[in-house]
Amino acid sequence: MRIVTHTCSNTEIVCALGAGAELVGVDNHSDYPAETVSSLPKIGPDLDIDIAQIIALNPDLVITSLTVPGHEHCVEKIKKAGLPFLVTQPFSLRDVMADIVRIGEAIGRRTEAATLFSVFEERINRPIPHETPLPVCIEWWPKPVIVPGQQSWTNEMLRLAGAVNPFAGIPGESFELTPQMACEASIEGIVISWCGVKESKYRPHIVARRPGWEDVPAIRNHHIFPISEAWLGRPGPRLLAGMDRLRQAIVTIRATK
Repeated sequence: MRIVTHTCSNTEIVCALGAGAELVGVDNHSDYPAETVSSLPKIGPDLDIDIAQIIALNPDLVITSLTVPGHEHCVEKIKKAGLPFLVTQPFSLRDVMADIVRIGEAIGRRTEAATLFSVFEERINRPIPHETPLPVCIEWWPKPVIVPGQQSWTNEMLRLAGAVNPFAGIPGESFELTPQMACEASIEGIVISWCGVKESKYRPHIVARRPGWEDVPAIRNHHIFPISEAWLGRPGPRLLAGMDRLRQAIVTIRATK
């Protein structure tokens, strides 16, 4: 089967299901697993795919996404080209699990998908830490500060780690956070997970010196944790490791409060 994937998460799902050898093209941002994707033809940036390049790859299936604003234009290009495609648009961990199953069925990897589904299910069914959840904020972007809202799988990830997104009641996938909102929420921890930026380039000191954030407990107590967007922002297999990293951060906060 000839598979083209658009978005890192879909690429990583296909590879986790053992079908990496069937990939014939990926978007420019897909970087994992490197040994599989580094030499593959690229179909363009996440928000500006080259439809002519995709057509030239003669795919049996294009796996695309609606996970961020702008993806709808990519999906429309694929539709107009008459290419066979599958779209993912998860908002919850259960949605991610369902997408794994759908992709597995579409590429003939049902058994592998069922196994990965079971791994997710075991993880999300573990007992939740008994302590009172700590208000923790995940940042997708630093300026303006963009954080998850109501429709985000990270809300469940935080809950499973012993925390809570204080902004989980705000409609939408993400929104711009003001200094006043950050102070009023009494955020105990800030997780830097800037999209499209390598974790090695995250700068906690930029967060720590924001005007108007001085009274935020996370700032006062230096509870700022870099966790790559690859572990939190990509709705695929590596969310499992992301949950573990969030739990480590929560344990650190409790130990140093």
